[in-house]
Amino acid sequence: MEKVTKNMDVKKEDTSEESRQNHIVYYRSLKKIIMDIEKEKLQESESAILEHLQQRIDAMSEDLKRIEKMFPGIEDQI
Repeated sequence: MEKVTKNMDVKKEDTSEESRQNHIVYYRSLKKIIMDIEKEKLQESESAILEHLQQRIDAMSEDLKRIEKMFPGIEDQI
């Protein structure tokens, strides 16, 4: 039996100045949304909802890390 390998198209990350500026706006937006969800968590008591909110925070935090890796020092510009 032959092993089949698929070639995946890997998109090169755009680290241009325009992309950096767009990511700064997006980064700020994510940070604000995370803060809002954290506030919402303080008002919530149902465990299923709290878990869902935490999963959303975790997903957005991963995106923040991706942006920080693309543009080192971006968090200092916020």
